[in-house]
Amino acid sequence: MKQAALGARCWLAGAVIAGLVSAGTLGIGSTALGQDQSAATVKEVIFARKILMTTIGENMDELEAIIASGKIDVKHGAEHANLVSVMLLAFPHLFPPASNEWKPNVDKDPGSDTYAAPEVWTRFADFYQRTQDASKAAYDASQARNEEEFKKSVGELRTGCDGCHAIYQKKD
Repeated sequence: MKQAALGARCWLAGAVIAGLVSAGTLGIGSTALGQDQSAATVKEVIFARKILMTTIGENMDELEAIIASGKIDVKHGAEHANLVSVMLLAFPHLFPPASNEWKPNVDKDPGSDTYAAPEVWTRFADFYQRTQDASKAAYDASQARNEEEFKKSVGELRTGCDGCHAIYQKKD
């Protein structure tokens, strides 16, 4: 049953993307189609993934607050978990090779410099799999039927996030 729901969610996401692409080709985005595609800089890609990760973190904080409250609202938590799941599916696609700009011991702009470890690119298959596994844990939390299932899945999600950050995120 969960596989069917995941398939339906993927189908819906594909339909939304197809609709946006159609709108763009019908004139809404026709100006952009003629523009130089190299205009998106590496710094902008890094900024985009920082925004996405910040939003994932905010939803993760909400999930953990729901659990810590002792009054677990599974339905409310499911909304946050679903958002995290979808965002994690997109996240690894914001790491093109050109964005491997980690430099140790330099002053960094927190908005546009990367904290992604070079291992993201040298071990990309593992990085990708970890994001997909975390997405699955978040999806499982979004489908939880009771408090125990919800807590278990959010715990698995936290473990996945922490494990990925330990390997693929620089702190300095």
